[in-house]
Amino acid sequence: MARKIKKPAQTAPWADLPEILRDLAKQRWERYSAAAEAENARQTRDPALQRCQCRLFAISEFVADLCIRRPQRVVDLLDSGDLLADSWPGVLSARVREKLEGCPDEPTLRRVLRQTRQREMLRIAWRDLAGWAPLQETLADLSDLADACIAGALERLNDWQAAETPPPLRENGRQPVSLVVLAMGKLGAHELNFSSDIDLIFTYPDARPARKRGALSPEQYFTRLGQSLIQALSNHDADGFVFRVDMRLRPYGSAGALVCSYEALEEYYQSQGREWERYAMIKARPVSGDAESQRELMELLRPFVFRRYLDFQAFDALRDLKRQIRNEVERRDQQDNIKLGPGGIREIEFIAQAFQLVHGGREPRLRQRRVLDVLPALVDLKLLPGPSAAQLESAYHFLRRSENHLQALHDSQVHHLPESETERAQLALSMDYPDWKRYVAALNGHRRRVETQFERVFDSPQHEAPDEDDPLRNLWLERCNRDEALQLLKETGYDDPEEALRRINQLRQGTAPRHLGVQGRVRFDALVPMVLGAVARQPEPACVLGRLVNVLEHIAGRTTYLALLQEHPLVLSQLVRLCAASAWIADQIARFPMLLDQLLDPRSLYTPLSRNELEVELERRFSDIEHSDLELQMDRLRQFHHAMVLRVAAADIAGAAKVMVVSDELTAIAEVVLEKVLSIARAEMRRRHGEPRCRVRGKQRPVAFAVIGYGKLGGIELGYGSDLDLVFLHDSSGSVQRTNGQKPVDNAVFFTRLGQRMIHMLETFTSVGVLYEVDMRLRPSGNSGMLVSSVEAFEDYQLNEAWTWEHQALVRARLVAGDRALEKPFGRVREKVLAACADQPDLCEQVRDMRERMRQELGSAGSGFHLKQDPGGIVDIEFMVQYLVLRWSKAHPALLGHTDTINLLKVLAREGLLKSAYAQILIEAYQQYRSVLHRLTLAEARPVIEDDRLERLRNKIVKLWRELMEE
Repeated sequence: MARKIKKPAQTAPWADLPEILRDLAKQRWERYSAAAEAENARQTRDPALQRCQCRLFAISEFVADLCIRRPQRVVDLLDSGDLLADSWPGVLSARVREKLEGCPDEPTLRRVLRQTRQREMLRIAWRDLAGWAPLQETLADLSDLADACIAGALERLNDWQAAETPPPLRENGRQPVSLVVLAMGKLGAHELNFSSDIDLIFTYPDARPARKRGALSPEQYFTRLGQSLIQALSNHDADGFVFRVDMRLRPYGSAGALVCSYEALEEYYQSQGREWERYAMIKARPVSGDAESQRELMELLRPFVFRRYLDFQAFDALRDLKRQIRNEVERRDQQDNIKLGPGGIREIEFIAQAFQLVHGGREPRLRQRRVLDVLPALVDLKLLPGPSAAQLESAYHFLRRSENHLQALHDSQVHHLPESETERAQLALSMDYPDWKRYVAALNGHRRRVETQFERVFDSPQHEAPDEDDPLRNLWLERCNRDEALQLLKETGYDDPEEALRRINQLRQGTAPRHLGVQGRVRFDALVPMVLGAVARQPEPACVLGRLVNVLEHIAGRTTYLALLQEHPLVLSQLVRLCAASAWIADQIARFPMLLDQLLDPRSLYTPLSRNELEVELERRFSDIEHSDLELQMDRLRQFHHAMVLRVAAADIAGAAKVMVVSDELTAIAEVVLEKVLSIARAEMRRRHGEPRCRVRGKQRPVAFAVIGYGKLGGIELGYGSDLDLVFLHDSSGSVQRTNGQKPVDNAVFFTRLGQRMIHMLETFTSVGVLYEVDMRLRPSGNSGMLVSSVEAFEDYQLNEAWTWEHQALVRARLVAGDRALEKPFGRVREKVLAACADQPDLCEQVRDMRERMRQELGSAGSGFHLKQDPGGIVDIEFMVQYLVLRWSKAHPALLGHTDTINLLKVLAREGLLKSAYAQILIEAYQQYRSVLHRLTLAEARPVIEDDRLERLRNKIVKLWRELMEE
């Protein structure tokens, strides 16, 4: 007889749980088993799944109750595979829509919505508490469920209401208008927590009543529909509720209309919108309505939320809001509130959203709604250190999981830590900690790190109350007499107290401070003493103060910049330093205060971008602009140009860039701008007229267009404020020369309009200034010639009609933007024209005569040495080099490989056409002259040297001129 093998006794599924939770888990398990048996619902026999389910029963009364009331739900979730499968976008929406599709009436709709909610909440809670779903999936599922319930319910309710009452129609058509539900808060950001209210705003595009009997006004129609939606979602019945709906974020709060039009919404936010509403609108997201209506709504809201300038007042607004919350937390003794308490979820959100409000107008990457998407963007933009962002991200995961698990205990909207031992054990177990003590230790570590980061971001050392005993503050507020003020300024370090006091009085009595609001006046009165102290430490402080007064007068009406300087001492110190070094920079900042933004990070301020980096930065600034918004495109180009030139100037002043590098960088900025201007102008012309094409020898081909840079641009020698000498060329030829669009034009017309559009974009004065002054006089026949020439016409003019001075100009000409296909044809023409000059018998005489005329017309004609036009100056060097290139390029084609003076001098020496010693003298003089010229430009001084510091070099150049050009 075979011996029976005794099977080991199966361990109870609650055996491994903490002792404090075992009885609770056992009771709930037994109740579930009894209910399943009574309902004839299959129970899992898998020990691992049993232990998991029993663990969930120990943690969550809500999960246990859903399973006990309807054991068949568990069977359904397992058999369908939904419980074990990861979520995918769109799955929940389709599932809910399918459930609601056959609902015949509102009572059925409500019942199906609630039962669907219970099933999906059980699935979401199970996967979350079991550790099967990461935080992102849990938040996305909860948000998708809310979205699907809103959209699905609204679709059915709208169908039923439209059957009774004709829906409103669009103002300009016959199509019905839909109610647009704007999700706010965590739902808007797709970050909904387990038992959260859903914050909604109801709105609709501009509409008119249908021209049918019984039609309601749009407001009446959508108010009725909105009320039905709220009831369908939030009313309690035997099946509970779907989501609690909170409408208090709408315009005027609970006192406002339940529904408003886009026009009313826009008018409210433009005239009465408050800072906290901007903060709330960061997360706003339409969850119903057609795509065009959603896009229109977000475009309408964007200017209110994301200002075009850097908005540093946002820090103040959020600081005040946080202070109010903290006071409320302390008043109610809610230090253990993981959402609102110190180091809680709200502080992480405040950090992210403060940077979004400040920088979002300029940085499209910061217009995202989810905190976990914003933090990496802050690191990429160097607004937040990587380790800080990593700490915040880790804390956010921990706190949001804790929040969800807290709320999953009883499906209640709680944020404070539990007090009972049982609930503490449940929360600790849900977070995979063996006991409450270790969970709290981890929690407190995260909260401390969040609090530290919050204080670093929001607590400026200058934000404290001003020192009422500060002597400079007393001076500014006129708490001392004139003699005391002069003595104080002298003791503080001012070299000319009388002049300094005059400047202070100028600022005090000027018009700008009088128009400040209360908050602006407080900031201004706090900032001016800081400026006086910082300026006193500079050389010639009275002069520097005059420049700073000009800046302050221009920014006084923009409290966001006052906030920037007051809150960021480093920015103020950089401003004072740059203004002390350069009157030109001070004037630029006064004219374009947006340049203050560049002072936030000294590491980038003194590090100009490479050519590739410039292109990337410009494209980033254009990433959120519609192609049709030419005005905004022109403003962005100007902002980019001013900011990049300021970087170059800052590096120049700091001695971090040599003179030729400065010119290289300024030239690179101009080339990147020209390429973008051409791209914008060309795209618009193509949309209107199509592509220019021509037929040559029976074959049709596209036509190339290029911008040729002359002068300092062509010679890679741009200075601050240099004009751009340009010539436009194309290679259209043959019998048929027309564009291929719906409105075709001759290629000559196309390119003329293209050139005109480019010049308009470059020269037009906007609120952000101009890009560049453009000089087109070097084109064939000058101002009387065609704006754009073909390569063939250009060649004919240069060979048969151009003057010698035009050939000199061609020495420094090169393609700077446009189709590179024209580089070789233009190069061949340039080579041919320059080579033809070699056989010109009176070449030297013509160059010399032109130079003499320029000296007489443009020289100093008085004391001092005009760096550019006087004998021995920059133009003498350039004329000597240009003459030698014209004289020798035919025999020495190596001279054709460069357009800049320095490299041409090196080639002349290498080819034996100029003594090396002479070339070195000319190179040294040219570099020194250009360096001094840059400094004089930055100081806004004339290019005239009154002393003899360059006399030795000048005499050498004069001597070389005589030897090369006269003897």
